[in-house]
Amino acid sequence: MNPPTFDSVQVGDALPPLQPPPVDRTTLALFAGASGDHNPIHIDIDVARRAGMPDVFAQGMLGMAWLGRLLTAWAPQSRLRRFDARFQGITHLGNAMRCSGTVVEKLEQAGERCVRIELLSANQFGQTKIVGEALVALP
Repeated sequence: MNPPTFDSVQVGDALPPLQPPPVDRTTLALFAGASGDHNPIHIDIDVARRAGMPDVFAQGMLGMAWLGRLLTAWAPQSRLRRFDARFQGITHLGNAMRCSGTVVEKLEQAGERCVRIELLSANQFGQTKIVGEALVALP
């Protein structure tokens, strides 16, 4: 795929989706180590159950990291101007996430030609877990 340019991108274009492997305990433990988020609710089933959860669940920032990978697979990280997310649901063990993005606007900001991208992370049941938005400057 050629890197996107402002002239080659149109409103309505979809970014190539990202579909990481289903969430498992190993992924949660590795992300805890990499991110420094050692909240035991994400890796200790006893702690999760005491909190009223059936089992451990993914760190919210893991889902946001996947959306970041979606963006940086499409355009270089150096082009990212803004990246916002709202967490809307818990990502449980076994969830197979699909991260997607759609160009919703072309604009000029601070002298740069940019695109605004709506982001979505949903599981295999179509349940939305994260929605977000990014601003990407394109040559």
